[in-house]
Amino acid sequence: MRKLAVAAALHLALAIGAVATLLPFAWMLSASLMQAGEASKWPPRFLPSQATLANYRALFERLDLGRCFLNSAFVAIVSTAGALFVVSLAGYAFAKLRFPGRSKVYRVLLTAMVIPAQVAMLPMFLLLRTLGLVNTYWGVIIPALAPVFGIFMVRQYALSLPDELIDAARVDGAGEFRIFRTLVFPLLRPILVTFGVFSFIGAWNDFMWPLIVLSDERRYTLPVALANLIGEHAEDIELMMAGSVLTVLPVLLLFLVLQRTYVEGITMGGVKE
Repeated sequence: MRKLAVAAALHLALAIGAVATLLPFAWMLSASLMQAGEASKWPPRFLPSQATLANYRALFERLDLGRCFLNSAFVAIVSTAGALFVVSLAGYAFAKLRFPGRSKVYRVLLTAMVIPAQVAMLPMFLLLRTLGLVNTYWGVIIPALAPVFGIFMVRQYALSLPDELIDAARVDGAGEFRIFRTLVFPLLRPILVTFGVFSFIGAWNDFMWPLIVLSDERRYTLPVALANLIGEHAEDIELMMAGSVLTVLPVLLLFLVLQRTYVEGITMGGVKE
């Protein structure tokens, strides 16, 4: 009886937590369908009196939303693909390959994780300006191609791969790149999907760095374009909620599609040293 009561209390707490988490997203979607001024009325409404798509139409009229959406998609996809390539190779190398200074280099990389990203923005901007990459997509993408946290995640997972399997491939005459491509890379799939979701969401939602690097409105990503819209229509809550829905929807769909592999990567990460 006591175990049943504990289980019921746990499920109740989880249900309350889930509702508290989902409630703001549900209201955001509901408010995006409200008529102008309805979301700011008192007492507040949770459901629209008459659902309308006028706010979404207004977004496409006031912003070049299609271009901004494609800009965000290009930056997020290229950043994620490049980061996956780099962290998979680097993580495997730090986990399974023996080379001089491996441990020292890895420790130096780990120290970079404690440095706030904002501290590195100024020197990174000056470096990109020297290279002529300011106000370009590559200026936004390149700093995201070698995340230390991703290398750490992949290395920890790769440590759990059996050395005997890799040694057997070497005995059979396979080269290191072939071993990685045909043997190791498929085994790293769960952690790479997990990191890929993190990377895509981070690149898609990133606001500060694109705001610093990009000055041409035609290259603005979706968060930057919507932030400019807020400055012009700060009181138009319904319009802002419609923009938020369009920003959240792609990453939400991505997570739902890859949820199973994502959870597998989280729960199966190796911690062996």
